[in-house]
Amino acid sequence: MRKTLISVAIASLSALPLLAHADAAPAAAAAAPAPAYTVTTNVNLVTDYYFRGISQTWHKPAIQGGADFTHTNGLYAGVWGSNVSNNTYPGGSALEFDYYGGYNGKINDDWGYTVGGHGYLYPGANYNKAATPGADQKFDSFEVNVGASWKFVSVKYSYFLTDWFGLNSKTYPGTFGATGNSKGTGYLEANVAYEFSPSWTLNLHAAQTKVKGVTVAAGDPSYNDYLVGVTKGFDGGWSVQLAYLKSTYKKDAFYKPTLSFANSDSLSDPGEGKLILTVGRTF
Repeated sequence: MRKTLISVAIASLSALPLLAHADAAPAAAAAAPAPAYTVTTNVNLVTDYYFRGISQTWHKPAIQGGADFTHTNGLYAGVWGSNVSNNTYPGGSALEFDYYGGYNGKINDDWGYTVGGHGYLYPGANYNKAATPGADQKFDSFEVNVGASWKFVSVKYSYFLTDWFGLNSKTYPGTFGATGNSKGTGYLEANVAYEFSPSWTLNLHAAQTKVKGVTVAAGDPSYNDYLVGVTKGFDGGWSVQLAYLKSTYKKDAFYKPTLSFANSDSLSDPGEGKLILTVGRTF
């Protein structure tokens, strides 16, 4: 998903008259120790909120924001939120809230690793509020992850401890009729963030969602997603990203043409190739 950060600082200096004797000047104050942790906040505007290659806003804009805590020992935690579409998450507040935490470690200056967990909440949304209601089942989900990085290249694998956004044998009635549950669904991703010029970063991403443990009449919902983009950083914590995103499905029938859960508004392809602009600031 995620975020861009910004901070602005203004400092002023004033000269003081020198004393007649250098040895009479007060001793310089000891430098304050660096804080053991930092807390930052961020806000983004995006022309379309794609999460793992699928539009969460029915191809409409989103405003997003969050807060992050990082400690020098490698621990991190944060919260984040965005508007989403009631067509995707019926009956809810049209909001997504994420919470996450974990540990980022370093092996040396080039190699690093990460372990953590990530939860997704969609307040009020439920499959039983869809136009064709399913069972009483929320979309809320939780995954754990592990990853490694080398310089500007990283890989990460995420594993769902819950059903994949509520998908199980109760939640897809009728022609989509599912059997089993989707616990154990995995997301394997590879990313490149290469700063090819000061404040300019090339972004590359390729990933696969492998839905496990469930059979759907419309076909296997597993799919791949891709991103190619560039990010420009500015003074004051501002950043702008322009990226092209696209998904390819194992079985098109599960995703396109897609009808709204909430009404008959049609979305031809939630993972169609789109050029997406993100403007953000970190404080």
